[in-house]
Amino acid sequence: MQNEPKKEITGTYYVQDRKSLQELERLTIQGQMMTREMGGLLPEQEDPSRFQRVLDIACGPGEWIIEMARTYPHMTLIGVDISSSMIEYAREQARVQHVDDRVEFLVMDALLILEFPAVFFDLVNLRCCVGFMRTWDWPKMISEMRRVTRSGGIVRVADAEAEAGHTRNACPALTQFSTLFCQALYEAGHLFEAVPSGLTAHLVPLLQRHGCRNVQTRTSPMIYQAGEPSGEAFYRDMKRAFQTLRPFILKWSGKPQKDEYESLCQQALEEIQGSDFYNTWNMHTAWGIK
Repeated sequence: MQNEPKKEITGTYYVQDRKSLQELERLTIQGQMMTREMGGLLPEQEDPSRFQRVLDIACGPGEWIIEMARTYPHMTLIGVDISSSMIEYAREQARVQHVDDRVEFLVMDALLILEFPAVFFDLVNLRCCVGFMRTWDWPKMISEMRRVTRSGGIVRVADAEAEAGHTRNACPALTQFSTLFCQALYEAGHLFEAVPSGLTAHLVPLLQRHGCRNVQTRTSPMIYQAGEPSGEAFYRDMKRAFQTLRPFILKWSGKPQKDEYESLCQQALEEIQGSDFYNTWNMHTAWGIK
């Protein structure tokens, strides 16, 4: 499984420049922020100690599974991603944090097949997948997730609503950006409807429809507030997101020109830096039993 491609594989992720250090940093910040605000790595699982072997699909820079290794020393963990740049970065982070003896990162296109034996993992995780999953990809993905999960194991999917959160105060530019982002995701096939819940509202029925039982869901409101570390993390995340998502939004939303987009993003950043900024962004987790 260590045979790496010589160049990036063309994929469906909405940021095409996956070698961008800015995108690696953005995903790391965003992942750590989500884990903290959700209340932990597996906050909905009563007894994570029962999971011995864990797979993280579309692991990106690896921050979730590296933190899993640091938190649960008994686990054997594997992360896969289509991007060789992401995988190289994740491997280096695992080495730096001294967990590379228990974490393996592999280049793999999960939309084709999960290259693992059947009934191999206790838990299979897919988090923050709206960026590459299209509506028609779900049946095969869930089928593969179930195939590699042992009987009684957990199939887990988690993602945030497709917007930049709900603001308590007027943030017209941030609201307009969210509308453009939702429209672009819908036009590109990533959402079932052009609304913030265009994916998250479908997670439970998707798992139920494709063979998982006892499906449950948990909503975690992530709160970002001016003057707090969470507010600063949200600013840094959105500052990078505005730039890395620009080609995708300009292509698929069909509305702003480049100059208009830059002006909109600058206004949104000013809103986020306002002294009264308060934002909630809902993260939804759905999980079922194989």
